[in-house]
Amino acid sequence: MRDPIRTQRLGAYAVVIDGDRILLTRISPVGYPAGAWTLPGGGVDHGESPNDAVVRELYEEAGLHALSTRLVDVHDVHVVGPAQDERYEDYHGVHLLYAVEVDTTQQPQVIDVGGTTDVAAWVSIADVGSAVRPILPKVEHAIAHRGRFAAQAGGGV
Repeated sequence: MRDPIRTQRLGAYAVVIDGDRILLTRISPVGYPAGAWTLPGGGVDHGESPNDAVVRELYEEAGLHALSTRLVDVHDVHVVGPAQDERYEDYHGVHLLYAVEVDTTQQPQVIDVGGTTDVAAWVSIADVGSAVRPILPKVEHAIAHRGRFAAQAGGGV
């Protein structure tokens, strides 16, 4: 067996909770894993601040403007196995999770059409994992700790 290719990725993700619903995005067929539901967000570009990345990604993937952001938590995932392109990979994803406030009267819509997100939607938290699935572990983590994301609204963009 060959040695896996080591990959580490830093991402910034928006946890937007409005009462009993959460803002989620679905990974498009060009993304990985296609069809899975996740939080709006993604990779931090070289030289980009993570706060700027979460604001940018939220707009690209859901068409919503952040009114405030607050870094709340860090989640990570470590997987060794076949990657999207069938390489054997030792992948470590580090996810910065931000509590983000938006205008909750706005309907989310994907701005970056043709990218790695094909749907953005408000989803009932009760439906996550049952009617809305599959979901990525960072979504489960955010929901399990949702009190941290809802408390202390405010902060700087």
